[in-house]
Amino acid sequence: MAGARPGVHALQLEPPTVVETLRRGSKFIKWDEEASSRNLVTLRVDHDGFFLYWTGPNMEVDILDISSIRDTRTGRYARLPKDPKIREVLGFGGPDARLEEKLMTVVAGPDPVNTTFLNFMAVQDDTVKVWSEELFKLAMNILAQNASRNTFLRKAYTKLKLQVNQDGRIPVKNILKMFSADKKRVETALESCGLNFNRSESIRPDEFSFKIFERFLNKLCLRPDIDKILLEIGAKGKPYLTLEQLMDFINQKQRDPRLNEVLYPPLRPSQARLLIEKYEHNKQFLERDQMSMEGFSCYLGGEENGILPLEALDLSMDMTQPLSSYFINSSHNTYLTAGQLAGTSSVEMYRQALLWGCRCVELDVWKGRPPEEEPFITHGFTMTTEVPLRDVLEAIAESAFKTSPYPVILSFENHVDSAKQQAKMAEYCRSIFGDALLIDPLDKYPLAPGVALPSPQDLMGRILVKNKKRHRPSAGVPSSSVRKRPLEQSNSALSESSAATEPSSPQLGMAHLTSHLTPQLLHLLESDSTHLAPHHLVLPLP
Repeated sequence: MAGARPGVHALQLEPPTVVETLRRGSKFIKWDEEASSRNLVTLRVDHDGFFLYWTGPNMEVDILDISSIRDTRTGRYARLPKDPKIREVLGFGGPDARLEEKLMTVVAGPDPVNTTFLNFMAVQDDTVKVWSEELFKLAMNILAQNASRNTFLRKAYTKLKLQVNQDGRIPVKNILKMFSADKKRVETALESCGLNFNRSESIRPDEFSFKIFERFLNKLCLRPDIDKILLEIGAKGKPYLTLEQLMDFINQKQRDPRLNEVLYPPLRPSQARLLIEKYEHNKQFLERDQMSMEGFSCYLGGEENGILPLEALDLSMDMTQPLSSYFINSSHNTYLTAGQLAGTSSVEMYRQALLWGCRCVELDVWKGRPPEEEPFITHGFTMTTEVPLRDVLEAIAESAFKTSPYPVILSFENHVDSAKQQAKMAEYCRSIFGDALLIDPLDKYPLAPGVALPSPQDLMGRILVKNKKRHRPSAGVPSSSVRKRPLEQSNSALSESSAATEPSSPQLGMAHLTSHLTPQLLHLLESDSTHLAPHHLVLPLP
């Protein structure tokens, strides 16, 4: 679509590319705070970019699936060792003040809550930046995240080839573990391929080529569904499909008959021939424009038959419309890792929400206690834990635009009734976000009646603050004559001094008390929230 920038068109999508530094490997010290361990390892990535792997002290190969990596962090954003013994071994507290720059933390996990942190320190100064950037690039590759069935089979084979024993052989127990649903059937399939099949045995890598692995899979996983297809298109009993039969299957069985034949024309003989050339590895069938059963199975597992077509991976939305025209990927109670009554609050959840694609996160801010008087985030009037607001803002600043360039909205649920602490909140936003913080309206989009909001494309790389607006009386109307809402009337007697008597308790109904805000804070936090209401994208706080 026009204006769908910054789109990545299907033809521009590139498979993962592993740079030489990652393939060759680099020396790191892997340390674990809980186990109080530290070991010198060589980190490597396989040629296809499937796995990060290293050899541990027990000489067994440890593997991390790169598709499970959610983030890579270096420097002050990486985890620092707290154990005195580990700090001493790594050299912290010594003359080298740049040790922090050698740290790298790899964050991995199946979801935002269940994450694992792998901590490394580079031996050489110039390796951390390359490793951190390239690992993150591999993990976020669009094609890798939407890989075909054939790619997953290649990935499974690569894992078996990497996890060799001390003799450099593939343990049969690893194959049994990978296909654990029916171990007897696995042993039978291995035996039929002429391979060792006893659990205590191992296989030489040169005996276990990918072709042998495919043969093993064909014996392990029978495909009656393919037999049914062949019967329906008249190819039953033959070891191949003709060019015409392949076209008939694709055009009559696979193609949606509702599609317009002008915009989406049926497959032509030349296109079917290209598919045969791509997936058929038998030269005799290839010369006769025929596709064997193995080639047909390979075609069904190829990128042409993925759950999502390549063109669906492109940015197809027009991102130049007003912000209020879109639904937004939002997070509620972002800080919580569990239930909202007694769950744990975590700064990490803000990072994870942003890395997983959220563009609006919630910050429930409460007044800090003396003597620090630092605003904190928690779920009010519950047993949930607290996290400092400043730590959260720093995490947001570091993670906001790692996986998406589009604007991030900070939805403040502001329970801070202290003018001093609200000023501190504003200063934190200014100092931490810097130029990314949108303070003034864009020149082309003044906040005026009838003027549309800027588009997501106009706001790329910007952070927006959504906070309750202070209600000011109209010009010439005394403030005493303005009718107060019931909530304001019930709390009008509360003052700064009365609130200070219980500084540790979240105060109900304090969000509306903005009479003590400084002009600078008002300038930062106030926006005409009524402009955001029509499409229920961003609503003022209750």
